[in-house]
Amino acid sequence: MTTKIDILMCTFRRPAVAEAIATLAALRLPPDSDVRLVIADNDDTDSARQVVAEAAQALPYPCLYIHAPARNISLARNACLDAASARGADWIASLDDDESMHPDWLVELMAVAGQADGAFGKVQALYPEGAPGWLSRLDFHSSHPERMRLPIRTGNSGNVALRWQGTPWQDQRYDLSRGQSGGEDTEFFLRLTGMGARLLPAPRAIVTEPVPQGRQSLDWLGVRRFRMGQTHIITAETRAERAGLFVTASAKAAFCRLREKLSPDETQRIFWYLRGQLHRGVVAGLRDEPQPQLYGNDPV
Repeated sequence: MTTKIDILMCTFRRPAVAEAIATLAALRLPPDSDVRLVIADNDDTDSARQVVAEAAQALPYPCLYIHAPARNISLARNACLDAASARGADWIASLDDDESMHPDWLVELMAVAGQADGAFGKVQALYPEGAPGWLSRLDFHSSHPERMRLPIRTGNSGNVALRWQGTPWQDQRYDLSRGQSGGEDTEFFLRLTGMGARLLPAPRAIVTEPVPQGRQSLDWLGVRRFRMGQTHIITAETRAERAGLFVTASAKAAFCRLREKLSPDETQRIFWYLRGQLHRGVVAGLRDEPQPQLYGNDPV
């Protein structure tokens, strides 16, 4: 029986999407699979249409381009899910538009995902020469699924496969209210695991991702970690759980501040600062403070 797999990718004003498509052209495909690439362009205009059309000529399988305006990543992700549902895709595999895929990426990802309802692959950040030394030492831009606590409750959409056709979650979609702040994927997968989806780590399913200059700063990472903390509060569902989370997050934030001040070198100080930002974000989220906008303002 042929297995339909839709590879889903959202793009926003990033010409490097052509390089991502080029690496997909070299993929080794799982046996008896019918693969398609779906790309949703989230720009105000269909700015990526020609770039995608030219790059997709190298693919040995079809590519569907969708214009899904504008400036809300959840909207673009949902357009991809709609397309997968319309085709009757058995599986979806989600990627970012600045990633490069190892030729065995899809085979490795599906080998693990098929043992459950899905799997998270590894995203390895690539830091350019001249980037701050602490950046690569701390490596907050990479994701390591093998470090996730089991059972996995949630993750991000940068490298993941998910069973789709005929599942209880096939009608679920990303939260539009989180489409500019981020955290939409964290909430989405948490919702799906709450519905019974079982997700596994697939560390051999590797993609690489260059870290652009705008995301190499401590300020950017600090805001991102703070927002991650704000999103984390959705794991506390009852009033008692929220109260307990507020107390523990406040205590952890204070502890991290102390460790930051006592740390003898820059890398340790930055580590404790960023760890504290996560807990300060939790406290802010429980106070219903608005989330920062991280998506939709990227330069052309």
